[in-house]
Amino acid sequence: MNTSSNALAAGGRVQALQRRATAVQWIRKTHGWIGLWGAILGLLFGTAGIWLNHRAVLKLPMAQQRASAQLALPEPPPASAAEMAVWLQAALDQDRPPNSVRTEPARPVAWGEKGKPDTLMQPERWTFNFGGPDAIVQADYWRGNRSVGVTTTQNGFVATLTNMHKGAGMSVGWILLVDTLAGSLIFLSISGVILWMLTHRRRAVGLAIFGTSVALTLGLALAQV
Repeated sequence: MNTSSNALAAGGRVQALQRRATAVQWIRKTHGWIGLWGAILGLLFGTAGIWLNHRAVLKLPMAQQRASAQLALPEPPPASAAEMAVWLQAALDQDRPPNSVRTEPARPVAWGEKGKPDTLMQPERWTFNFGGPDAIVQADYWRGNRSVGVTTTQNGFVATLTNMHKGAGMSVGWILLVDTLAGSLIFLSISGVILWMLTHRRRAVGLAIFGTSVALTLGLALAQV
């Protein structure tokens, strides 16, 4: 009887070890493939992140060239922001629609000497942003004007890298790609902790390191609030 019980217990331990080994192997392989997927993006964001975090000290050159111009409107002028966006895309020779369109409604503003201000009606304003991380074209239009103000900014390498990091002027495809990197980092963090717990016996040390990391991160974050 004891022999049978011992054999069953031993068989159960073997099956548990096999399941554990299978889980470790699967997590390790998935961890590696996910890490490979985000390697290039991680390098790009890590490099840009270090510079952004220490830009006051590193002082890398943010080479930018700006040019301003006035673009005459056709007759009759576009009647809506949507029509203006279509016209600007062709007039500015852009290969895609604006990345963003912002409309500000007309509103009253104070004007004149302090104590005796006059109230004027500020016209509706439309703002359009075209381009990508290396070049940004912004068009400003005040409803009723006969022209559109256009500002073109040409960015150097560092400025382009920074815009890619922040998503400025990037397409929806790029933003979704970056979302996959964010998801990969979440998975790598969780799977890394699980792998450590499954493959190391000194779990107390790992939990202490992890707990210290969490406490330090929360402490520094709350200190800035």
